[in-house]
Amino acid sequence: MQITQCLHATILVSNLEKAEHFYGNIMGLPKVERNLKFPGAWYQIGDFQLHLIVAESVPFDQVNTEKLGRNRHIAFAVKNLDEAKEQLLSNGCTIQMSASGRSALFTQDPDGNIIEMTEL
Repeated sequence: MQITQCLHATILVSNLEKAEHFYGNIMGLPKVERNLKFPGAWYQIGDFQLHLIVAESVPFDQVNTEKLGRNRHIAFAVKNLDEAKEQLLSNGCTIQMSASGRSALFTQDPDGNIIEMTEL
């Protein structure tokens, strides 16, 4: 087997309106128009898609609250980490800088799903 590309990841959300505001407005991801037969939203990031699917309950399973990066998370590359940090903070999001000292931060969506942003 040879895996050649990651196509998408799915994140469970409890409130689609709040999730769409976070991913579409705060993070600025472009939405993919889809005729879904269930509540959700798709976002495009280069050749990769992020799928939000509404679930009755979203598991909150952080094992390390002091270091968010040591939990289940999804990572995105950003052009300018300072701009990303300012965008998140100005929208009331909490952030945690990477403990490794590299140019990265962690934040959470409205359901507690952890997002890493790394400047490349």
